[in-house]
Amino acid sequence: MKKNIENLKNIQNAQDFCLNEAKKLGASDVEVSISTGSGITLTTRLGAVESLEHQSDQILTVNVFVGERKGVSSTTDFSETALSKIVDSANTIASVTSEDVCNGIPEQELLTSDLPNLDLYHPWELTTEDAYRFTNECESSARDNQSISNSEGSTISSYLQTRSLANSNGFSAQYKSSIHSLSCSVIASDNGNMQRDYWFTTHRDPKLLNEFSLVGKVAADRAVRKLNSRTITTCQVPVLFDSLIAKSIFSSFVSAITGPAIYKRTSFLTDALKKKIFPDFLTITEKPHIKKALGSAPFDAEGVATTERELVNSGVLHSYILDCYSARKLNMQTTANSGGIHNLIIESKENCNTTDEIIKSIKKGLFVTELIGHGVNIVTGDYSRGASGYWVENGEIQYPVEEITVAGNLESMFKNILAVSSDADERSRIISGAVLIDNLMVAGQ
Repeated sequence: MKKNIENLKNIQNAQDFCLNEAKKLGASDVEVSISTGSGITLTTRLGAVESLEHQSDQILTVNVFVGERKGVSSTTDFSETALSKIVDSANTIASVTSEDVCNGIPEQELLTSDLPNLDLYHPWELTTEDAYRFTNECESSARDNQSISNSEGSTISSYLQTRSLANSNGFSAQYKSSIHSLSCSVIASDNGNMQRDYWFTTHRDPKLLNEFSLVGKVAADRAVRKLNSRTITTCQVPVLFDSLIAKSIFSSFVSAITGPAIYKRTSFLTDALKKKIFPDFLTITEKPHIKKALGSAPFDAEGVATTERELVNSGVLHSYILDCYSARKLNMQTTANSGGIHNLIIESKENCNTTDEIIKSIKKGLFVTELIGHGVNIVTGDYSRGASGYWVENGEIQYPVEEITVAGNLESMFKNILAVSSDADERSRIISGAVLIDNLMVAGQ
């Protein structure tokens, strides 16, 4: 009979079992990670339940190192029989793979020994009835706007997760986290013209979610404002990226300075370390220990302790984003980024105006509120994405625009940043205000 993790004494027992089994088979080092989670997701549309999903998942992954060879295997079955099989499988894989001197678990001095309390775990007893009531309240609020003709629905979700890691260097730790969200997407119509837009709220703590009716109202207002959009003549102007989408620009920056892109030399920033790539006023800091933040974590996916550090200071790149393997390939030290970044904060030392204040400073330009497609080439830095937003003249929004393309090169785009607004969007691992970039090509008619 299959044993779930609850039938073992605890997660620690499952990890210890795998560690011991791998050692018996001759592994020199072993790493065992476990992720378990549960949650609920419900979507309503036009007042009726469209979908309901209850999640309950678990996965255990074993990394076995035999000298400089590595084998990986995973399972969702936590019975002792299944665990024995995946350890044996990982060991077999390790015995036939090529040797790589960069393989291995983190050095012991890099592993965290003291877990900070980051206040990431806030359970929400969200019943199906409450979930329906909240989504219906959100969607109804959007549909109260008479220009809203249809809805793509409102979705609420709540998810609890436990992450645990142990390795043969004596490291063993776990932490719990929660994530809750509510979103709404609606369609506005006017004389045959239709526009869609959305809004959402998300947080670790359900008490800090925005009012559900407000989410619906904002979604409706955003859709209505886009009605009667037009295209514009091709031009080269300053472009202001709204804070909701500005983070995608810095996501491309992250991709360009991540270990594999650097050691494979497939990034336009391969040789940019210690060089100026942004304006003097721009700083980028990773802050993994912000309480309740979406990107906070006490350790990375390899157990390395997370710490605050500056990636960019006065426009100069001071660090790459590395895990243990890529760090060894580059003869550097891991930056505790196995599994991703942890609260990347983009800030300006000057020009700290709000988005509205920046708009007032634009003589002629574009305010982008939505990006379409994935036209970013990290190798060359070439950037070209479909967009929609608003045309700005003399500091005022004139009319909505659509069916345009914003194009440039990330290297020059980074250097041509004129301002980062103070009203940052905190609903992701990258926290940035709106970003004004000079001299971008906007292709229209």
